[in-house]
Amino acid sequence: MAAETAGIVTGVAEAHPEPISLSADPERALAEAAAALRAGGVVLVPTDTVYGLAALTPGAEEDLFVLKGRPADRSIAVLVADRPAAESLAASVPTPLAELMDHHWPGPLTVVLPRRKAADPQIGGDRDTVGVRCPDHPWLRRLLAGVGPLATTSANRHAQPTPPQAADVLTALPPDPDTGAAIAVAIDGGPCTGEASTVVTWRDDELQVLRPGPLAV
Repeated sequence: MAAETAGIVTGVAEAHPEPISLSADPERALAEAAAALRAGGVVLVPTDTVYGLAALTPGAEEDLFVLKGRPADRSIAVLVADRPAAESLAASVPTPLAELMDHHWPGPLTVVLPRRKAADPQIGGDRDTVGVRCPDHPWLRRLLAGVGPLATTSANRHAQPTPPQAADVLTALPPDPDTGAAIAVAIDGGPCTGEASTVVTWRDDELQVLRPGPLAV
């Protein structure tokens, strides 16, 4: 979806913006990221694991899928500031998953929960569940507290490794010439060299690991 954010018109395939240094100007980074997300843009954010592409609106989520070349039937996770924000998206939270959230959040644990039918954001794929994670990244949690839960996926082409530097992500994910999808604001948080989160759910009265990761649960 075309959206004018931070001087970038995403309806036109232009160059990505210069990254904003998180260490040099965290308040500017926070303000511009929030403004771009609210205006319908895709924002590159550092996390405690790898760089992510974040979206707040349905149109931006469509652009996120385009930039990654990700199949539309594949779900993406939602980053949240805290457990209450996660619960606002869920129809219920099984007790074993609630205990894991309390023990491992903030951290590299994504919990797949039954989805509340009216919950935003609309994140493609399975509309019956939602994967939620609270990142161990104080600046990012400030952003999440300000704008709300964000549909977020690793900043890479589908099935490819995630570059550890913001500049390399921008090179790997150029604006799409057909749709104009582009990264509206890029936050450079330094190297992000972590491992993608462990993903778990509660199914058939047992804990199931959907994707192994840095946490053994």
